[in-house]
Amino acid sequence: MTKLIFRGTGDSMGVPRVYCRCEVCEEARTTNTNRRYRSSMQIEDREAGTIWIDCGPDWGKQMEQASLIEIDTMLITHAHFDHIGGLPEWADACRWQKKRGVAYAPSEVIQEISARFPWLANQISFQSFDEAITLGSWRVSSWRVNHGKNGYAYAFLFEHRSNGYKWAYCSDSIGLTEDQQKPLFGLDLLVLGTSFYHEPFAYETRSVYDVTEAVELTAKWGVKRTLLTHLSHDIDQRKHYPLPDTMQFANTGLTLTI
Repeated sequence: MTKLIFRGTGDSMGVPRVYCRCEVCEEARTTNTNRRYRSSMQIEDREAGTIWIDCGPDWGKQMEQASLIEIDTMLITHAHFDHIGGLPEWADACRWQKKRGVAYAPSEVIQEISARFPWLANQISFQSFDEAITLGSWRVSSWRVNHGKNGYAYAFLFEHRSNGYKWAYCSDSIGLTEDQQKPLFGLDLLVLGTSFYHEPFAYETRSVYDVTEAVELTAKWGVKRTLLTHLSHDIDQRKHYPLPDTMQFANTGLTLTI
């Protein structure tokens, strides 16, 4: 049995934005329906233990909400601050607990992290994720995806070795090539990043798909269920959006058993 728990569903700035007084940000400050930490996911697996995807600057708050003080494995999608800003805090936690953290990331991501935070290697063992790894009963692989004006990121594919269940985590992508789309066909579950419902800005300035594009693409890919993350303050969880029955917005604490 494996549980997926959304610990963060926000975009790079989170919600509320400190400078913003829009309706969504104001609601997030009061009743908290739209309060969103930076995107991350907790995976609880009977064999592999506690796995965490991405370690953004809200990691400490997310761990407190999860009532956790340690994790077994970290998977890192790319080296942008909203995905690695919590690594120094995790390293400090490892130091106080007298243990080494284990993090998997593609080699080029490890190089970027090491260039910014060279001291992290004292407490965290960074392992190459260029080839597939095994976590419990899951075969996990990574592949490079376009991240628009922000360069690149990686997505992760989880394939259960006995029952064939397949799900993917793709939080930061846009303009995927045909080859980059191939792992997304026929998934049982896709976690996909969409910052806006319909993003009004020029395509060449964007970095993540919007919801309208996700609806079209997931139909093309034949995804059975899609959960949307990496949500900006454009998305109001109190409102109804015309989504297919197979798609919904993720919220903090949303838990699935697969």
